[in-house]
Parts: sequence; C-alpha cells; structure tokens
Amino acid sequence: MKFLDTPTRNLFFTGKGGVGKTSMACASAIQLADRGRSVLLVSTDPASNLDEVLGTELSNRPTAVESVPGLMAMNIDPGAAAAEYRERMVGPYRGVLPDAAVASMEEQFSGSCTMEIAAFDEFAKLLGDPETTREFDHVVFDTAPTGHTLRLLTLPSAWSQFVDMNSTGTSCLGPLAGLKDQQLIYKQTVQALADSESTTLILVTRPEPSTLNEAARTSGELLALGVNNQQLIVNAVFQNQTPDDLIAAAMQQRGSDALDGMPATIAQLPRSIIPLATEGLMGVDSLRGLGRQSSEDTVLSGLDSPSTLLEIETENLSDLIDDLAKTGHGVILTMGKGGVGKTTIAAAVAVALAQRGFPVHLSTTDPAAHLAGTLTRAELPGLSIGRIDPAEEAENYKAEVLQSAGSELDAQGKALLEEDLRSPCTEEIAVFRAFAKAVDQGKDGFVVLDTAPTGHTILLLDSALAYHREVTRQTSEIPASVVNLLPRLRDPDFTRILVVTLPEATPVHEAATLQADLRRAEIEPFGWVINQSLLPLEISDPVLQRRRQRELPFIEEVASELASRLALVSWQSDPPTGQQALQQLISTAPSSVPQDA
Repeated sequence: MKFLDTPTRNLFFTGKGGVGKTSMACASAIQLADRGRSVLLVSTDPASNLDEVLGTELSNRPTAVESVPGLMAMNIDPGAAAAEYRERMVGPYRGVLPDAAVASMEEQFSGSCTMEIAAFDEFAKLLGDPETTREFDHVVFDTAPTGHTLRLLTLPSAWSQFVDMNSTGTSCLGPLAGLKDQQLIYKQTVQALADSESTTLILVTRPEPSTLNEAARTSGELLALGVNNQQLIVNAVFQNQTPDDLIAAAMQQRGSDALDGMPATIAQLPRSIIPLATEGLMGVDSLRGLGRQSSEDTVLSGLDSPSTLLEIETENLSDLIDDLAKTGHGVILTMGKGGVGKTTIAAAVAVALAQRGFPVHLSTTDPAAHLAGTLTRAELPGLSIGRIDPAEEAENYKAEVLQSAGSELDAQGKALLEEDLRSPCTEEIAVFRAFAKAVDQGKDGFVVLDTAPTGHTILLLDSALAYHREVTRQTSEIPASVVNLLPRLRDPDFTRILVVTLPEATPVHEAATLQADLRRAEIEPFGWVINQSLLPLEISDPVLQRRRQRELPFIEEVASELASRLALVSWQSDPPTGQQALQQLISTAPSSVPQDA
C-alpha cells in the first residue's frame, strides 16, 4: 500500500460502510508494527468489530495485541465514554447540590448527543493532544461509516464555534465548563487533521459506483475541512481466472466499468489496489498477507464433497414481501451493517409493494444515502422517494422552534434561543423528529425506510425517551408522532424489520448483535435477508468457488440460530438499479438451495 512507503504519524481510514476499512486499518497497523514501530490502532466506529478481526478482546483503553509486538489497539466505546463524561460533569456536584438537582443533571446528560460528544472527546485527546499518544510512533484510526465520520470530523469546528459564541453557560449537554476545558484540544485536533506532514486520510472503496461516488463526496467534504493529504484504496478488485465462467466474467466487467467511470476528483489520488480475498480477513496471519495473494493460494483443497453437505431451507424475497403486504400499511425498516445492501433491498421491497397497487414512500435515515442511484421517483406510479436530509431538517426545526417558543420572547431572550439552536445537537433532534414523522406516515400506506448503519440506527432508536426530555428545553410541544413512536416500533402489525446481511462473519455477527439490541428494546425482527450470495450460482472460477464455500457456515448459522424467516438473494450480474433490475433481484432468490450448489 503506497501510503506505507513513507507513512505519516496519523493514518485515518474512512469510506462507505462495508468497504473494508477495518481490514485495511488493521493490516496497515500490523505492517507498521512488524517494521519495529510502536503503533496504536483505534476504532471510532459505534459498531466496531476490531476485536473480532484482531482476535483480541479490547476495551476503551489501549490493549496489547499479543501476536503483534509493538501493536496496541482500543475501541472508543460510545456508551462507556458517555458514562465517564457524564460522571465527570455531574460528579463534582454530588453532595453539593440537592439530590433532585443532581438527578436533573444526570437526566440532561442521558441523550445521544452526550454519547456523541463524549466519544468525540476521547477521539480528540488521541489526535489533538500529543502527550496522550507520545509513546507511539503511529496512530491508526479505523473510523465509522462515512456519514458518522463526517459528523465526527466537523464537530471540532462546530463545538469550538459554539463554545466561543455561547454566553448562557449551558447547552444541550449541560454546563459548558467541560467543553471550554476541551476547547484547546478541539482546535489542535482540527490542526492535526489538516497537517499533511502528520496526517494521511485514506479513502477506502470498492470497484462499485456507489462506493466510488461516496469516496468522491467524502474527499470533497474533507478537502473543505482542510484535509488535503488523501490517498485511495480500492479493495476487493476481482480478476477472472476462468474465461468460460459467465458469473466471473460479469463480476470482473462490473468492477472494470466502475473503475473506468471513477469520479475525476479521486481518480487523481495515489491509489492502492487490493485483490479480492479468497478467505475472510480474520486474524493476524490473514491480515499480514493482505494484497499478497497469488493464484496458487486459490486451489480448492479442503472443500467438502457434495455427499457430506446438507440442504439449507430459505424463502424467496418475494415470499416475505407477500406477507409484508397483507396488512396494507405500516413501516418496513431495512437494518444491518453498512455496505450489506440495505438500500437495494429497501428499494426492491418498495417496488414490489407499489406494483401490488399500494401507496409506498421510500426514504432513508442514512447520512450517506444512495437511494437516488438505485431508483428514480418517476419509475412507478404510487411510489414516492425521499430522504431525511440532516441540514434541511435542522433548518426546518430551528424555524419552527423560533416561531413557537420564540414568538413571545423579547429581543434578548430570542437571541439566547437562537444561540442555543446553533448547538450541533440540534441536528440530531431534527433528524430524530423527521424519523418519527416518517414512521407516522405508515398509518395511510407503506413507508419503507432504508436506515443508517447499525450503530447509528441503534442510537437513533434508543434516543426516543431522551428526545422527549431534550425537546422540552426549547418548546413544550412534543409532536404526536414522537409520542407514538416507541409503541409503533414495538407493534409487529405496524413495524416490520428486515435484518440485512452478507454471508460473511462480521456482517452476520453484527446483525446478531443488532437483533439482540432490538429485542432488548422489545422490537422483534420480521425476518432476515442474506444478500449477494454466490451459493445459488453456477461458477467455476477458483476464487469465487472458495468464497462460495466460505458462505455455508454463515448461512447455516443464520438459518438455524438467528432468523425465524430467511430469504437468500443471489449476487446479480447486472447492477441492481432501476425497476427492472430490482424485479430480477426479487425473482432470482431460490426457495431452497443445496449446500453443494
């Protein structure tokens, strides 16, 4: 990888969910440590799987990776960071203020805004305070999926500006004293990000139009933040070894077409190409060999013979949709790890319901939404397409609060309210309110929501009660859609959740964690969809055969242990965009597949 030829102190990996940021970050950190460097590897992803990839149990403190001398790793856990931040803010007042006042402060610090700023607080220490990481030669950041990462990167400027301008001494996070103490570190964080001598930003993508376009958008927004030292990794590039394998030929052609059409803004960046791996990138040994595979590694030794394989029962995606349609209305959520195809599955479900004559609204809560590239609003009568845009929702929310709560205030009071609304937390509240409003539309037809990657989605769902408390800071009016949100999400006749995953270890295990979190919130998934499976396809290419073989245990795990209902969707030779391609995607899933297919 080119950036490792002359590595800067800070390496920052970002990109669309599911492109392989964690694998690339881990492989880079291991290679640096193998050269005798002292390295700290940090995940800022709320849905981090760093532990699983490295085979080491991690915490929010640096932990040695025993198999790699010189390498330490840690997860910035949002929940743990929020608890520490809350106690740091509230602890000094215990025994000083009345218990009721302390309880009120604790309640004020219980929202998702506190969780985000607390996680950022930890991130800022590592990047903005040289003393915190002075024992390390390099700090490698494995960041969250793009939308969350961009918000993380813009927080230094936003919070510094908010602290500078706020004169009330309070914010949606309570007393501002804690933020002011961190203001210098926030400014140093911005400087470190923009310092090309100390920081390299590595955009990780795959040879797919959506991920390349996302990388280009991210690159532009980071350039606007002053982050100029950027490089590109194109991960999982497939090279066909079997000319008569039609699926292999189609896969190579799709990748080549995507790279040929790469946006000019990233085409000029220094580029590293990583071949499609035959095995899962789990464990230090596989990460050490990243990008070094030869054709000799793809022999099919050790494959099970057909006689030893059992049959896995699955459903068609169309079978699930038939049952989803029976209620005639409601909300359908596609949820899962970033990059598993939630947008595609959501669009396919929406098309199928609209074709059955139902009014359908397809939307997304994902900050890195790509619905427009999957389906256009003019393709099907009865289908409308939208997006919950964070900036737009924040402006609408500010205007509404100023009109309601600010209508009877004097000039000074209105100025203070406007100042309070400049807090970055306002956007979180506005997006949550828009989510609740979208769910409310399920009373009159179908609403299909392509939701954000797992960690962000759970924060969104968990924030329902916190939102009730937070919104009353600025207005006493709580929309009925918010009041009814949790009961509707828990009503299986109103809300149906499709857990979308890939037949791979990390997506399946993260989806299992998601399902457990939903069940703790008294929300039961309707079914699972395993997307982009090679199992139903006729293939002879050795790399694809090996990858197909590797799918079996994960499909069987979902079918036997996790899902009450399971649909299997095969990899598509043509990109699943547009009404016709989405119809094909629905119709090609088999009702059952032999494991020796």
